[in-house]
Amino acid sequence: MSLTSRAPRTARTARTARRLRVALVAAASAGLIGAALPSPEPLGIGDPLFPQLGNPGYDVLAYDIALTYRGDNTKPLDAVTTIDARASDRLDRVNLDFTHGTVRAVEVDGRPAAFALSGEDLVVEPSRQVGPGERLRITVTHTSDPSGPRNTGGWVRTADGLAMANQADAAHRVFPGNDHPADKAYFTFRVTAPKDLTVVANGRNVARSLSGDIRTWTYRGARPMATELAQVSIGRSTVLHRTGPHGLPVRDVVPAADAARMEPWLKRTPAHLEWMERKVGRYPFETYGVLVADADTGFELETQTLSLFERSLFTRGGLPKWFVESIMVHELAHHWFGNSVSPRRWADLWLNEGHATWYEALYAEETAKQPLERRMRQAYADSDRWRAAGGPPAAPRPPTAGQKISLFRPVVYDGSALVLYALRQEIGKDAFERLERRWVSQYAHGTASTADFVRLASEEAGRDLTAFLEGWLYGERTPKMPGHADWRSTAPVKGSTKAPAPAAKR
Repeated sequence: MSLTSRAPRTARTARTARRLRVALVAAASAGLIGAALPSPEPLGIGDPLFPQLGNPGYDVLAYDIALTYRGDNTKPLDAVTTIDARASDRLDRVNLDFTHGTVRAVEVDGRPAAFALSGEDLVVEPSRQVGPGERLRITVTHTSDPSGPRNTGGWVRTADGLAMANQADAAHRVFPGNDHPADKAYFTFRVTAPKDLTVVANGRNVARSLSGDIRTWTYRGARPMATELAQVSIGRSTVLHRTGPHGLPVRDVVPAADAARMEPWLKRTPAHLEWMERKVGRYPFETYGVLVADADTGFELETQTLSLFERSLFTRGGLPKWFVESIMVHELAHHWFGNSVSPRRWADLWLNEGHATWYEALYAEETAKQPLERRMRQAYADSDRWRAAGGPPAAPRPPTAGQKISLFRPVVYDGSALVLYALRQEIGKDAFERLERRWVSQYAHGTASTADFVRLASEEAGRDLTAFLEGWLYGERTPKMPGHADWRSTAPVKGSTKAPAPAAKR
């Protein structure tokens, strides 16, 4: 996606640039900068929910992220992140999202560059101005710190190592980049760790080398990916291989001691893939698998090609088999809805979670006789309260300060699946199923918005659905459900401000 920069300044001579490098580095430590130079500042692309997220003026084409892990998950990893990008505007500064790490050096096209940290941005000053359409390579030598509160996202410390959970606004706690799903890019991970540990990342393993007591693993994704979907797992794990539909390689990553215990669940994945393909078409990536982390996260997460699950989901006991499988299908469904077709803005999150919840519920109905209509009727009864607490599905309120995952409220799960149920009621099952297949095909490996969905739904229905969907997507109160005039939604108590507890992020 082409992003817009601030108005350019005039180019500087090499001598002036050297002075600026000194000034910028001094500013980072002292908080001051010469009066002749504008202060480095965080930018952002103006996302209503995360205004400082993403950066204007360039499009990232590829990331190459090298990480060195020495066996202690409480200490920072050494890292080098290389970013290949194309400028969309004239640039004499480039902002990257980055926080919670130490920046040691920055180069642009092989030349040392000035840099300063401002808010959660790393502001880079190349030695020359970059013109529109030009390619640039930014190399940042930094640390990647796994410490910090659990609910901030980024690295997740497991019982035997690390994993990642970057949704919605936390990939820049791990590596510098353009941390917004509107700017998808290709990823390569090169991870060095003690040889007795196993490393797995997004995509497929393309190289592995041993040098003494350390091993370096290289993984590369075949499709573009949003930063929030990045995954690297390091630990005492076993990788289990099986085959999915059309010969798809399926690899599951589990704590070594749990391989036999997890097998009854993991062997269901090929059937889950076949079920989803019958609904919406062929799986869109080169591999899939389940990553079981021995960590207390409170959520499951659809990291691309390798979905993250808490170990306790499979081991705690007491959960019905159909329920656990439906959660597995939820994360798998995201690979069509959210990973391949990514949200243009974070307010489009309902398209991710509503669809994943829809297929979760539909799977439970078709395989375990858990009625979809019953679940949707209950969601309808709760919908007005959910909207009052968190906003309507396509215009959610910003997350609570300091609690980014509070964005993942009931209204973006069952409240958004309810929108899809209403749409199916309105246009009919056949048209709805055609729409679903067109959506994941037409926008595959790109980004799309709520407006795109409304437009495509109208095309498939053969009539303008804008007015019908307006209330479902943006209304303070839930519209009447087609075909169910007797359904009622409970209005919130007047004056009440208490919101329901956040839903587990899935």
